[in-house]
Amino acid sequence: MTDLYEYARLDAVALRTLISRGEVSKQEVAETARAAIASVDDDLGALAAPLFDEALDHSVDGRFAGVPFLIKDSAPFARGVAFRLGSRAVRGIAVEDHPMMARFRELGFATLGISTAPEFSLSFATESRLTGVTRNPWALDRGVGGSSGGAAALVAAGAVPIAHATDGAGSIRVPASVCGLVGLKPTRGRTPGAESTAEFVLTRSVRDAATVLAYFGVEPSVAPSLRVGIATASWSHGTVDGQVVAATEAVGRMLEWAGHAVSVASPRVDHPTVVEAAMRSVYAAGDAVLAAPRRPDPALLEAVSRRVLDETASATPDDRAAADAAAHALTREIDDYFERFDLLVTPTIAEVPARHGRLDYDDARHTVRSWFDAMFEFGPFTAPFNVSGHPAISLPLGESREGLPIGVQLVAARGRDDLLLGLAAELEIALPWRDREPSIFVG
Repeated sequence: MTDLYEYARLDAVALRTLISRGEVSKQEVAETARAAIASVDDDLGALAAPLFDEALDHSVDGRFAGVPFLIKDSAPFARGVAFRLGSRAVRGIAVEDHPMMARFRELGFATLGISTAPEFSLSFATESRLTGVTRNPWALDRGVGGSSGGAAALVAAGAVPIAHATDGAGSIRVPASVCGLVGLKPTRGRTPGAESTAEFVLTRSVRDAATVLAYFGVEPSVAPSLRVGIATASWSHGTVDGQVVAATEAVGRMLEWAGHAVSVASPRVDHPTVVEAAMRSVYAAGDAVLAAPRRPDPALLEAVSRRVLDETASATPDDRAAADAAAHALTREIDDYFERFDLLVTPTIAEVPARHGRLDYDDARHTVRSWFDAMFEFGPFTAPFNVSGHPAISLPLGESREGLPIGVQLVAARGRDDLLLGLAAELEIALPWRDREPSIFVG
């Protein structure tokens, strides 16, 4: 396979099909992928380190055997691979595979390298002192979201068809929205991960996401008539761009045309409660760093990371109990909503893709809570479902006047990933995005 554009237009399932039929070899695909990544990464700045000399060990007969793949610089993830957590203060080598990495190996993904992430993966902007700014292939002056921003940039640009991503407050769905991708956060516990963090992938097609989730026992299903609620007002009490509202409402009209019962109805989401509940993930991250054999040098950390460690170290049992109580209260509200509705439709974020610097993780004026206020003004719709554990997906169903992607989020009842994927596949047919390509695209 030598035609870079032909390669870049294929999703992971299509590429694997060519390999399995013998129409192209795994080696040819790997060489093409390396050339594709090289052709765009000078513009994007989405690799956290040089590509590996050889792909990481993987199953030769998994359902994605030989498909090029990247892992995120989010944790000690792959055995023997160095990680930085997006930080100048962290240097480590994973001594064993994360359980999700073991699954990726079984699926057969040929892991070629590591994608960028903001420090400690605690930002909706992939901009760090370690790797600099990761740029959006749709417009290089715009950000890629976070924290799975490097993965999103390279998948959107056609360099790889699929890449590892994580989602602790929206870190799969936010980059999917601003880069024009499919970003699924499965139901909590569906894939190996921490309490509020989902480990999954970013893709360009629904079928790629569905094929990965099928490995975990979920197949898409279709329901002829669903109770659908639509909410477009920001839960952080900020403004939502009119173009984003219009894209979301258009999806509602499409669902109504398809026979679903659609009404304007939002779960009761209290912004201070979301912020307080999000402190649970902060304490978990801070505890892990503080328990490490070698603590990071505070002088090399960015400002919000220093506050994370300081506030974790000073947190009292009452502080941690308050975060737990907030999480339980928010979860009850969302559970109550899904007693009355099968599906919720919202914007994924409140804005069109933002220019670089919209969120400054190294601003020393922030406390952790004020940082969450800033993040959730930009992206108010994603974090509640990390707290509650409900499955959610961002689909590239809208486009701004400037030709920038707009994501729309669908959320389903806990455990109904099948319903979410089935409806996503229908929307992919009704409102197709396959032929929309960014200005920076392989080939």
